[in-house]
Amino acid sequence: MKKLPYGISDYEKLIENDYYYVDKTKYIEQLENLAQTYIMFLRPRKFGKTLFTNLLWNYYDIKKQDKFEVLFKDTYIRKNPTKLRNSYYILKFNFSGIDTSDEETTIKGFKEKVTASISDFIKSYNLDFYINPDMTAEGLLNNLLIAFKNQKQGKKIYVIIDEYDHFANELLGFKTEHFKNLVSKNGKVRKWYEILKEGTESVIDRIFITGVAPITLDSMTSGFNIISDLTGDPRFNEMIGFTKEEIKILMKEQNIPEKEQEELLPIMKENYDGYKFSINAKQNIYNSNMSLYFLNEYLSFEKIPDELVDVNIASDYSKLGNMLTLCKGENRLQIIEKTVLGEGISTKIVQQFNPAIDFEEKEMLSMLYYLGYLTIVGEDIGDPVLKVPNQVIKDIYAEYFLKVIREEADFTINVNYSDISKEILKEGKIDKIIELLQEYLNNLSNRDYQNFDEKYIKIMFYCIARSTKKFIVKSELELGRNYSDIVLIPKELDKGYYWVMIEFKYLKNGNENQLTKKQKEARIQIERYANAEEMRNIKKLKKYIVVAINDKLYIQEA
Repeated sequence: MKKLPYGISDYEKLIENDYYYVDKTKYIEQLENLAQTYIMFLRPRKFGKTLFTNLLWNYYDIKKQDKFEVLFKDTYIRKNPTKLRNSYYILKFNFSGIDTSDEETTIKGFKEKVTASISDFIKSYNLDFYINPDMTAEGLLNNLLIAFKNQKQGKKIYVIIDEYDHFANELLGFKTEHFKNLVSKNGKVRKWYEILKEGTESVIDRIFITGVAPITLDSMTSGFNIISDLTGDPRFNEMIGFTKEEIKILMKEQNIPEKEQEELLPIMKENYDGYKFSINAKQNIYNSNMSLYFLNEYLSFEKIPDELVDVNIASDYSKLGNMLTLCKGENRLQIIEKTVLGEGISTKIVQQFNPAIDFEEKEMLSMLYYLGYLTIVGEDIGDPVLKVPNQVIKDIYAEYFLKVIREEADFTINVNYSDISKEILKEGKIDKIIELLQEYLNNLSNRDYQNFDEKYIKIMFYCIARSTKKFIVKSELELGRNYSDIVLIPKELDKGYYWVMIEFKYLKNGNENQLTKKQKEARIQIERYANAEEMRNIKKLKKYIVVAINDKLYIQEA
């Protein structure tokens, strides 16, 4: 049995140390057969991009010709080698981890990354080249390309750039002006890419660039307008990430019994599946890193992990707010409300961002798509319809939504989600979660109540419930052709915990008679939902009616 490749992004190490590799080598052939030779391919963070760039390096590196049989012995490309295999000098760059504290540290970090890559290149291929510490990053690249042309006549370079936009994302989220300076006409980063483009006229034959979002492209268009973006090409939708079949093969390889596979697959699908990057793509894909984390935890401790998100991945996705604050439109919160509840939003996807103009609704939605917070689920008159891909991302939205409310209302809350969860699971009571909801309502301003309604209260409750991490929270769950407002389903179904169903109503300045009328109306509805075929066999089900009159909540158990 081969080992699970969790956390491994070095292809050679993966093969030589007997890790299982989900074979993506057929895409080497497909990429090589394209007319385009300068490729951009974007995917969300922690999706397996680095491993794929490492795969390309190992396949095309002229120095690894003797290792081809060993490195690719069980792959598609071993049986179908291309004419360009092991024919390039590989010049690799990775721009992650740059200190973006200010413009000076960013330029310094960018140069250090360029210098380190050039140093590796000259050592690997025995080039006679002096790295002048006083020279700029673009100067070093320019001189390297000249030296290579003179010393390796007739030979060609394959440039691979990983995380090309990492530092740009950081700057754009925190220090927009610094970012603009770096990619403006006289900016250091833009000049470097101009030199890279010039290199394609002499010694650079191919370029493959990965990142998350096309933030810098528009800013550098006149300097680097040669790239072809395959991000939304349906032929390459599954090139990075796992398909359902690949997940099943991976589990089989780990000797997970079929019965256990049937238990694990729905959990993985609900939390890691759902990504599609083209309207015309034939299938969704799973986040590969999240899937490997889950299986690694399961195999290590012989149980489904309590935390379904790797803390390293969660920290990356937690940067959601930094990007959303760029949106200048008035509908930012409304968009978040829609996405929290899993509603689809139709929009055109922006293919190049220009930081010189404000982020409006279209730019915000496109950024959420590139970051993996939204994905394509269909189309509306040719435009993609975007929706939250899975439960993991819904949890991140829920936490962010509550954070936005607290920040806009300028208050803080200390929350013990454990106590809230225990009361619901063990007793079927919602006193503590309603207390927390009431505290949120008490801190909203009068202005907040102008557009206040039942939906707004339901969203807040929904987000609080999701933040406990102990429930599958269903909004508008279809029950016998009707739709229940909120149903809390325990994640651990075998423990005999309570389920909770809640119906929300809202009155603006209502009186006691109106309250009674609303409660009666809600009671009829919730009993109908509870008697639906899907719910009638749930033995431990509690039903509650929550009516809000402005910021005051009235609770009844049905």
